[in-house]
Amino acid sequence: MKLASAKNRIIFPLDFASLGEALKSVSLLKNHVGVFKIGLELFTACGPEAVKAVKEKAPGVPIFLDMKFHDIPATVKGAMKSAAGLGVEFITVHCDEGRGLLKAVAEAGAGKTKVLGVTVLTSLSGADLTEIGIDPKYKTPADLVLHRARLARLAGCAGVVCSGQEADAVREEFGRDFLIVTPGIRSATDDVGDQKRIVTPYDAIYSGADYIVVGRPIRNAKDPLIAAEEIAKEIERAIENRGG
Repeated sequence: MKLASAKNRIIFPLDFASLGEALKSVSLLKNHVGVFKIGLELFTACGPEAVKAVKEKAPGVPIFLDMKFHDIPATVKGAMKSAAGLGVEFITVHCDEGRGLLKAVAEAGAGKTKVLGVTVLTSLSGADLTEIGIDPKYKTPADLVLHRARLARLAGCAGVVCSGQEADAVREEFGRDFLIVTPGIRSATDDVGDQKRIVTPYDAIYSGADYIVVGRPIRNAKDPLIAAEEIAKEIERAIENRGG
């Protein structure tokens, strides 16, 4: 795989409260990453204008609207229709509201926007799941991730968001036509911050992830462009070693 293709698997989160700061990163990285992710911080500050501005600054680069919808089906379905109208490539919804919600969102996307089910946040450990009352039959985060991935698949979602620690199990069960997006990416020397179930870029892709969300390791690097290029090289090596 060429580096040009490998970099398309990098999703860079625009985690800024200021549109100006976000657009600086877009200008810098638009030829070095494959997708820009707009999350709650930027969308709350700027609304749909953030999507429009990023599309204008980086024409042709897909946008991932990471809203993690979590409400009753009718409300989320309406929000999904509005989001799809913005022309975004991906959008997220929490899986823990069940198949009815996931199906409503997938149908509202009408094939224009890929719906990704958020399984278990990478900031949660097994102990955290116990603390918030998750059924103890799910003995590990991986057990719960697989259960929720099955719901997402049955509901018609394009894929899921899960840790690289569970990516191999999801890939084994669902095959290559089910997207896996993996956050919680860190190198061996990075500060883990608020993440608990982390993996390296190489391990995430080798385990089956299609895309990796990489924010702080690029944003906080001395040279973000070199950091992005090194991550693309890791992706390239992982794909070659896993055999495609």
